[in-house]
Amino acid sequence: MTERPIEFSDRFACTISDRQQDVDLQQLQSLFNANAFWAKGRSITDLQIMVEHSDPTISMWDDQKLIGFARSTSDGIYRAMIWDVVIDENYRSLGLGRRLVHTLIHHPKIARVERVYLTTSHQQNFYERLGFVRNDTATMILDRCSATEMLQSTAIEF
Repeated sequence: MTERPIEFSDRFACTISDRQQDVDLQQLQSLFNANAFWAKGRSITDLQIMVEHSDPTISMWDDQKLIGFARSTSDGIYRAMIWDVVIDENYRSLGLGRRLVHTLIHHPKIARVERVYLTTSHQQNFYERLGFVRNDTATMILDRCSATEMLQSTAIEF
C-alpha cells in the first residue's frame, strides 16, 4: 500500500501510509511532546523503530502541519492493538479524533480483525462513543524498566 490521502474537509486531510518515510518524525516528536503525556521524551531513533514496526500508521495534516497521529499492530485476523492516538490540542473537539480512529479501524489490515484492543486511562468515554467496550478482564503488563533485574536472571541467549 502506498500513501493515500483522505479529505476530511476543505482544511484537513488524513494520510494513510505503510511507508516509514511518509511520517515526519520531527513533527511526530513535537506532537507527542506537546499533546501526549504518555509519549513525552521519545527519541527520533525510537520513533523511527516504532513507525517501522506499526502497520498501518495514520497521520492527519493541516496543510504541512502534523495535527494527528494513530498507529496499530496486528496479526491481521484475530488481534490488533491501537497505539498512540493523539490530536493537537488546538484541533480537538472538531471530530478529528473520531475520524482518525475510524480510519484506522477500517483500514484493510485491521477491518477483518476479530478483536481490536487499546489501553487508555483518560479517554474511555471517547472510545465508548466509537463502539469500544470497557474491559475488566485481567490484563498483565511486563514493565521492562521495573523488571530488569529479574529479566536478566532468566535471560535466554539467541
